[in-house]
Amino acid sequence: MPSSTAATGRHDDSPVAVLLPGSGYTAQAPLLAWSAALLAERGWHVEVVRWVLDDEAGADPGAFVEREATGAAEAARASGARGPLHVVAKSLGTLALPWAVRLGVPGAWLTPLSTEPALRGALAAAGPEHLLVGGGDDGWWRPDELPATRAEVVTVPGADHGLTLTTSWRASLAAQADVFERVDAWAAARVAAVAAR
Repeated sequence: MPSSTAATGRHDDSPVAVLLPGSGYTAQAPLLAWSAALLAERGWHVEVVRWVLDDEAGADPGAFVEREATGAAEAARASGARGPLHVVAKSLGTLALPWAVRLGVPGAWLTPLSTEPALRGALAAAGPEHLLVGGGDDGWWRPDELPATRAEVVTVPGADHGLTLTTSWRASLAAQADVFERVDAWAAARVAAVAAR
């Protein structure tokens, strides 16, 4: 399970984010790279997964993603990061949503694979500590078919699976900037929730 530390938390108890990429969308691509940057700026520990897709991944992608998320969380803990665990995931990585809901791990889920039954099932139990952002022109994103959920659900009109718009690069940049503001607000709310305990 290859993961690496992209940012070390300011304190041992700083929040921890595990970044789970898409199958062809690495953590160096904009949605995850800027999410990692904003979390690092907030002083979070950021642990990034790099997929090594194998036969297991193809046979049971959900189990594969959960195993990798668990391994990255353990790697962060082994490095001394003790703060509350979170997930920021893109596409394939969003198959960790059932795992996160089961363990009470908040997540920001970018372009979730909402056509997957396990993901839809987990959303019924997801609370406001979860943020889902999908593109209006993304075939994997079907917000009208989602179960009732308390998670924050956002659709970016006209955006594809990369949350880009075909109209212009400026429109894509503006749309993604709004997504990063939402991720930043989600991160701020998670810190506030921990402080309020």
